[in-house]
Amino acid sequence: MSPNQIIVLATPVFFLLIAIELAVGYKRQRITYRLPDAISSISLGMLSQTSAVFTRLLRIGIYTAVFEHVALWRNDAFWLSLPGWLLALLFYDFCYYWLHRMGHESAVLWAAHAVHHQSQDYNLSTALRQTSSGALLGWMFYVPMALAGVPPLVFTTVALVDLLYQFWVHTEQVGRLGWFDRWFCSPSNHRVHHAVNDVYLDRNYGGILIVWDRLFGTFKDEDDREQCAYGTRGLLNSWDPLWANAQVYAGLAHDSWHARNWLDKLRVWIKPPGWRPTDVAERFPKPAFDIAQMPLYHPPMSRALQWFAGVQFALMLAGVAAFLWQADAAPLADNAVWFATLLAAQWALGAAVQGRIGMGMALLIESAALATATSVLGLQEWHWLFKPLTMVIAIAVVTGHLRAAAPGSGLGRSEGRWLIAALAGSLAGDVFLMFSGFFIPGLVSFLLAHLCYIVLFRKGVPWFARRGALLATLAIGAGMYAFLWLGGLPTALRGPVAAYVLVIALMAAQAIGRATVLGGRGAWLVAIGAGFFMLSDATLATNRFVQPLPLAQLWVLSTYYIAQVLIVAGMLYPARPQRSTAVGGEGSAVLSGEGSAASAAVPPTGYATPRP
Repeated sequence: MSPNQIIVLATPVFFLLIAIELAVGYKRQRITYRLPDAISSISLGMLSQTSAVFTRLLRIGIYTAVFEHVALWRNDAFWLSLPGWLLALLFYDFCYYWLHRMGHESAVLWAAHAVHHQSQDYNLSTALRQTSSGALLGWMFYVPMALAGVPPLVFTTVALVDLLYQFWVHTEQVGRLGWFDRWFCSPSNHRVHHAVNDVYLDRNYGGILIVWDRLFGTFKDEDDREQCAYGTRGLLNSWDPLWANAQVYAGLAHDSWHARNWLDKLRVWIKPPGWRPTDVAERFPKPAFDIAQMPLYHPPMSRALQWFAGVQFALMLAGVAAFLWQADAAPLADNAVWFATLLAAQWALGAAVQGRIGMGMALLIESAALATATSVLGLQEWHWLFKPLTMVIAIAVVTGHLRAAAPGSGLGRSEGRWLIAALAGSLAGDVFLMFSGFFIPGLVSFLLAHLCYIVLFRKGVPWFARRGALLATLAIGAGMYAFLWLGGLPTALRGPVAAYVLVIALMAAQAIGRATVLGGRGAWLVAIGAGFFMLSDATLATNRFVQPLPLAQLWVLSTYYIAQVLIVAGMLYPARPQRSTAVGGEGSAVLSGEGSAASAAVPPTGYATPRP
């Protein structure tokens, strides 16, 4: 049984323990859970496990190579005996201590490890909140085990034991445990590790044994007079799983780029977290950390959104379990497609919970991802469901937006009708192209859809306001048509394809001109979407008329759906975005008008969000 399958089998146990912890919290009137935070933490755990399908090859592959060719002592019989297993577990825990400690003392390692600390809650769901990039450098700390001749099987097994042990220590419902606290990592000891109070910061790194911290001077006992405050000193303020993994890396890249001294560009990554070159700190100052002024990030959620998030989360969990169960036997390309699909769903759920998009837009993204994946993987019956369903959802999103008549919306009634007409034409084209022998009707349907888009993009702006963009798109279209002609475009299709290429070039030019006139994020999303339409159609034509492309359906459909999603999102974006009052907000746009709410700050309630 593979480690992935063991994780799947252990998942019900995790959730049972979470349920018990939640029940104890209700009984004690000490609730440590919030729905969006728990979903975010577990979602990051899912992402960590699904991405590990690919990064585990790096970690185990390097370990196995060192073991096979450089091991200083080979005695598999000893390591497979009971004393050998115990020694290997002790050895692993020792290496883990140093990896964990360096993860707090070196900025580039902290960038990976910070994900685990970002939650402002401390409960068993926090234990599942894991990084997706830790394996990129973390493997180095376990090379001594390979050199000592610990077989890969023993290494992976004790690594799993060490990881599973650490689950139960993430709770506030278990108090001090007397002698156990002196020897082992316990809930009390690990609460200290997650706290950002000055007195607790960067302490108690042990995985199973806390003895390492006592030996190397990093131990700190929990003090009943100093309540632990959890989080990181650099505010995340997001439920986005991608941003959670990228936040610290982005900050380091920013400081490294702007540092004038070349050595400082390197030191940014190596120095302890929070270190900044003097010139960068002067140009881009950050407020000093004040634990008393750190609000709890808690965007409000409507009851409908809570139910939506719960159902979506359950379905996503099932999808992740199915993916992990078969991942070791599946081809790498298939795993990559399903990983991308799950990632799109996770991002959409996080964005909906945060209030950045509406529930309808989240469903649109998820359906588009599933339509693409089912086509690529040959799941024809499911593809026949999700391909038309995606455009039906898009039409429903726009219709719902028009009915809500949100003030300040960038989409009026007339524009909405043209957008719906364009989506309906796309729906017809999708259906026609699902069946052989209907290429011409499909081409005509998409041609009409693009004409509707041109009329839509003309509303309120001049024709082709950016002449350079018009010339560029026409030149690209002419080049593409010449490529198709020379590649063997059938004579009967030369006229229809020429008309199609001209219309889509004009559509892209009009979208770009519109963006230059109107400005704003929404208009540029539409322009980028039109560009993806050109890319999708070029890929489709190349694959059909010139040369079959590897994974053609992936490139054709992914770019097609990116185009549709961006155009719908851009057209529904507010005409004059207003700054959100949310903590760290960037202007919330409820893109589908379906119950999402803007983020809001909540006064401190004993929580804090510390560490740079």
